Amino acid sequence: MTSRTVTLLDVARAAGVSKSTVSDALQGSGRVAEATRDRVRAVAEELGYRPNSAARRLRRASTGAVGLHLPATATRLDYYMNLAFGAVERAQEDGLDMVLLAPSGAADGRIASRVDGLLVIDPEPGDSAVPGLLDAGVPVVTGERYLGPATGPSGAVVCDNAASLTALLDHVTERGARRPALLAPSGSSAWATALRATAGSWGRAHGVAVTLRTVPFAATPAEAEAATRALLAADPAVDAVICAPDGSAPGVLRAAATLGRKVGAISASEASSAHEASEARGTSSASKESSRNDRSGGNDGTGRTGEGGRSEGGGPGSPGGTGAATGPAGAGLLVASCVDGTATRGAEPPVTAVDLHPTAYGRACAELLCDILADRAAPDTVRRHSWSLETRASTGSPG
Repeated sequence: MTSRTVTLLDVARAAGVSKSTVSDALQGSGRVAEATRDRVRAVAEELGYRPNSAARRLRRASTGAVGLHLPATATRLDYYMNLAFGAVERAQEDGLDMVLLAPSGAADGRIASRVDGLLVIDPEPGDSAVPGLLDAGVPVVTGERYLGPATGPSGAVVCDNAASLTALLDHVTERGARRPALLAPSGSSAWATALRATAGSWGRAHGVAVTLRTVPFAATPAEAEAATRALLAADPAVDAVICAPDGSAPGVLRAAATLGRKVGAISASEASSAHEASEARGTSSASKESSRNDRSGGNDGTGRTGEGGRSEGGGPGSPGGTGAATGPAGAGLLVASCVDGTATRGAEPPVTAVDLHPTAYGRACAELLCDILADRAAPDTVRRHSWSLETRASTGSPG
């Protein structure tokens, strides 16, 4: 077939599929099984098929616009606003307007007639609009991977969220923390899932129990303050609090002030005292549990809990454990955030945080979508976005 231009029909016949399936497979749209998509692309490459970009845009009646879908909480979060500005700026460089889609509106069949492609940022499997957007019949790029069951996106731009939380946990322990805690985001987005999983894996690897308190994905400062006060009251030995949600750090600082905890460096003596208090609490709880088991017949005399026993927690890693009601006045507490922004930079003291470079992230997402639309990138391209750790006075580092 080298004597004439290879067409979609030629590829379809050779691959044993329909012409529309070939089109969807090569554009990364529609409901095409991964194996079929790979086979079609392999056949197209073998035959030397080259898409006619001008004709394709003409057939699709290009709108000159792309859509942007953000989480429902985005309007009050600094991170998403900066991301949106970056995406708009980059799309305009390719002559494309950016249409902001209603966060809670379900996608319908008309979306493909209104935009040439879609950006879906932090897609949540529980967001009812996302499956329709992914199956809208136009190229889709997600900011972070989609973990739901619907058709996958055309491409994605991802951050290494496990590495960023690992860096924060390493940093606070290097600064003297023995008992870190994470205000972890709820939900099943890739970001939230990665943070919760990393807290557990890091703790197991270091032999340190990272206390988890789940807060809303976009927790307000007031919600973060309440969660922190409850956390420190239940476990006074906690000496570092890492808050995940954007803008929630001031609430953690207010809770620390209310409880008389000094935000900043932890002295060696404080770290040692906190560690000893934590072990004492664990020993005391274990003794109480043993006594309860002995009385109930749940302990078989070898230290194991038999069928009649009942574990009620209370060890060093259990938020429900008993012990002193409050930490010592003036005891050090390190505070850090998984998302940098105005709230962390302008806090007193300024808060150590992971800078996800949201404006650049928005540009990267829009750039990938533009590249897919212009055939400069394959539809299933995944690109990585970098982050940086900004250390400040809240962890004993000068701002």
